[in-house]
Formats: sequence, structure tokens, C-alpha cells
Amino acid sequence: MGILANIFTWWNGATFGTWLNTRMTGSRVGEDALGNVYFEASKPGPIGNRRRWVMYAGANDASRVPPEWHGWLHNTHDDVPEQALPPRRAFEKPATANLTGSVAAYRPAGAFGAGDRRAAATGDYEAWTPDA
Repeated sequence: MGILANIFTWWNGATFGTWLNTRMTGSRVGEDALGNVYFEASKPGPIGNRRRWVMYAGANDASRVPPEWHGWLHNTHDDVPEQALPPRRAFEKPATANLTGSVAAYRPAGAFGAGDRRAAATGDYEAWTPDA
């Protein structure tokens, strides 16, 4: 990404202001499995808690933040997820990104984007009328 795109856009990555803030006031706290890096401000803010933010590895998409780090970002728990949360259980599935609007999005049979034809009505539906 060019330097001008980094200065003026936020959708392709962090803006120059966020990058500068990370270098000057942020301390690295951890990294998730997707490569996103999490930071925390060195000084508390006006209400007493420290500002927390994420530098995405790739496109800025909030659905790429795993639930455990989402809780840390929103001050649900103070410690990083590895220390604050119990280990993942065998039946828990890993978090997935939101695929809405992409080619891999779920499209049920008969949906406009799926390219299928909708099944014909079966005749078991009777429309409501005010006289009935």
C-alpha cells in the first residue's frame, strides 16, 4: 500500500494517525491466531480505563476479531484472553469471519443470488381475507 493511501484511507489498513499513536503511546499486548495485533495505551483515559485498539492483519473487518479478544477490547475482562479465560473446550468451534456480501456467503435454495428457481407453492397456504 502506498504512503498516500495509508495516510488518507482507513478501509485498507490503519490510518497514519492510528499508526503514529500505536508507535508513540501504545504498548503491544498480544496477537491472535489471525495475526491481528492488540495494543493498550500507556496512560489511563478520562474515565480511568486505558484505551485499547487492534491493528488488523489484512482488511479492516470487525468480524475478524475473535470473541475472546472482543471482550478484552471492550473491557469485559482486564487480562489478555490467554490469562483471563479458561482453555477452549473440545466442543467449541473456532470463530469465523462474517461472509455476508462475499462469494462464500450462505444462499439458501431459491434465493435470488443462488441462481436456483424457487419451489412452487404446495397449495397448503390460504391467504387471510377480512370476510372470513
